[in-house]
Amino acid sequence: MSKGRGKEGGTHPAAGRPASVPGTGPKRGSGGAGRPGAGRPQGAGKPGGPGARQAALEVLLRVEQDRSYSNLLLNQTLQAFRLSQADAALATGIVYGTVQHLNTIDFFLERFVSKGLDKLQPWVRSLLRLSFYQLYYLDRVPDHAVVNEAVNLAKRRGHQGISGMVNGVLRSVLRSRSELALPEGLPAERRIALAASHPEWLVRRWLRQFGEQTAQRICEANNEPPRVSLRANGLKLGRAELIERLRQRGLEAEPSMLAPAGVIVRGGGNMALTPEYEAGLFSVQDESSMLVAEWVDPQPGERVLDCCAAPGGKTAHMAEKMGDSGELVACDVHEHKEKLIRDQAERLGLKSVRTVVTDARKLAERFPAESFDRILLDAPCSGLGVIRRKPDVKWNKSEEELADICEIQRDLLNAVQGQLKPGGVLVYSTCTIERAENEEMVEAFLQRHPDFEPDVPPAHLFGPDRPPAAYVQILPQDFGTDGFFIARLRKRASV
Repeated sequence: MSKGRGKEGGTHPAAGRPASVPGTGPKRGSGGAGRPGAGRPQGAGKPGGPGARQAALEVLLRVEQDRSYSNLLLNQTLQAFRLSQADAALATGIVYGTVQHLNTIDFFLERFVSKGLDKLQPWVRSLLRLSFYQLYYLDRVPDHAVVNEAVNLAKRRGHQGISGMVNGVLRSVLRSRSELALPEGLPAERRIALAASHPEWLVRRWLRQFGEQTAQRICEANNEPPRVSLRANGLKLGRAELIERLRQRGLEAEPSMLAPAGVIVRGGGNMALTPEYEAGLFSVQDESSMLVAEWVDPQPGERVLDCCAAPGGKTAHMAEKMGDSGELVACDVHEHKEKLIRDQAERLGLKSVRTVVTDARKLAERFPAESFDRILLDAPCSGLGVIRRKPDVKWNKSEEELADICEIQRDLLNAVQGQLKPGGVLVYSTCTIERAENEEMVEAFLQRHPDFEPDVPPAHLFGPDRPPAAYVQILPQDFGTDGFFIARLRKRASV
């Protein structure tokens, strides 16, 4: 079974997109840290041609209508439009910034649209949103360029009346921009939802789980731009060698403070388009995700099962840690995703990976009981830990969906535990920060299966400020990485 919409990993075109913006009015041109527009993509500060905004409009329209992932649509659209690097950066920044701040944008725009945003045609609504984002959050894009291009786009797609309405709304925004601020005295749920642009139901859950201060920090961290992190392929070169090689190319590269094989890169663009990537010297992976294989700690010669393996980043990492010795069975329910795993293994030069297309809940039909030394269940989840990379997740999810996700996780845990040898290790991980999917899921599993117990991973994975533990919950603000949960359990040896 594949991990579905919650699956993290892969190169993300939004790396370096505009950072979080406070809920009070913008300080355009101030140059201060944390101001609107800080951290925008390189090239986004220059006026872009109509292609950049037209591309952004196409993506945002399809995101709203089809609930498609903005990162996938953006990659396809940028290729189709063949934009310059500067215009591609502008389009990327507009798309992610608009999706990221969606409910705050709508809150302010509503007062300027007499008949209400929900009554507008979807493309007109998207055009106003992306234009408001530029006017309110970006201070290096000339106002006249934003308004003129919006009006021209409206003329091409609509008629004179629509273009006039768009022009009137945006000029009203400009006249009132300095006065746009959130009301004072809002309750915490509403205040955080608007200031950090998250749905109220999600803020409400996090207030209950983490308290007001931590919930607010989570939401703010979700609006920070994701950084590019690489995992050195230890079978071909060490982390220090990879850093030196990247620096020789003029890139900023430094070791991750969280992941033993991780490297942080700045200024490299899409690292999956480099010769080093093609040669299998590294993979693109978030630092939190890199920790999962470290917790599994597979040993050379062992037989390891990766239950929901696509797209294969953790599979490959485990095979690298095993010295490509032994057998690593990587399962996924979809054939096209199984191919992603095989492609990863081939690029990295891994021979120990064996792929299988099957639902992980039916593994007992494919493999004998208690036949694996270690099992990784990187479970399907809500994906609420990777909002900084996939901002549309927070708008596409509903609270009702979480119960269905938890049921799948319970079924998977119950199904795969029987494949583990006595004395073997089971690692359960998710890219969410929801306790129902994480700690509560594992505790309930342990109650159902008393032959399992918590097991602390190798001590080198814990710094001086983090005492060793069988579970770890990484929040987005902890290290500037994805939110992740990892639990390591051991099946008691037979007496």
